Amino acid sequence: MGSKAVIRPPRLAAGCRVALIAPSGPLPERDDHARAAELCRALGYEPVPGPNAARRHGYLAGTDAERLADLNAALGDGSIDAVWCLRGGYGLTRILDGVDFAALARRPKPVVGFSDVSVLLNAITGETRVVAFHGPTARQPLGAFTRRHFERVLGSAEPAGRLERVPPPPDVLAPRAPRIATLRGGRAEGPLAGGNLSLLQCLVGTRWFPDLAGALLFLEDVGEELYRIDRMLSHLRLAGVLAGVAGVVVGQFTEMPRASDGGLDLDDVLEHYLAPLGVPVARGFPIGHMDEQWTLPLGVRARLDADAGELALLDPAVA
Repeated sequence: MGSKAVIRPPRLAAGCRVALIAPSGPLPERDDHARAAELCRALGYEPVPGPNAARRHGYLAGTDAERLADLNAALGDGSIDAVWCLRGGYGLTRILDGVDFAALARRPKPVVGFSDVSVLLNAITGETRVVAFHGPTARQPLGAFTRRHFERVLGSAEPAGRLERVPPPPDVLAPRAPRIATLRGGRAEGPLAGGNLSLLQCLVGTRWFPDLAGALLFLEDVGEELYRIDRMLSHLRLAGVLAGVAGVVVGQFTEMPRASDGGLDLDDVLEHYLAPLGVPVARGFPIGHMDEQWTLPLGVRARLDADAGELALLDPAVA
């Protein structure tokens, strides 16, 4: 992965037309659509709602055909400058094999989201080498910190450099939070890959699992019990996909039910699986299901300083 150049889509500027789509779960509130459109306008963009984005089909935002139609239309429409997912939830694995990656390769544009959207982001970078963006969804409010990083990474002509850090909210099972915890010290460089742990596990064995050789892997999750996080990391280890990583950047594991046995905590589990990799590992970064979060460009080289608890984006090459 580290030896392959990536394609940086054009940066966003005032007047850009941004497609607002829901490729996974349905919008939980009626005014989510309106809030997302207002946010786009506040950023200087023109919102273009997907025709099916407000639909609901059980726990999905419309049928598979409807969600895929909105996604592919946005990817293939030359007048659309970016695709911003309204929420995560569940559903992208159902339609991933129908995504028109060729359209995005012909006309690269930013695709933004996180959580369930991790599936799409990693597939995009793997299939097309186009940089995809792990960042806030369109329906959530952007605080000053989140907006500053969103605009820096997606709009600035010079997004490289150290990412600003804010104290993340305390973790239920991590008494050392909110400070960054060094699990294994050192520095490492590599292209960014990763996202939601549950969704990455779903991609193991498929063509869309990211190439982690030489990569900086970043992870986050929400609402998962500790034993399930343990099981997912165990699966990644047994599948052999962690062996070549250059370093691990652990974000937030939020809304974790409190363990009842008083034994292992999250740091114990992370250290068990990540420390033996022999690479720098730090946890507690503003990545994941939280109000203040980074926007991370997948495929772009970054530098992790696990001792200092810092992550810096390096100058993104354009193929």
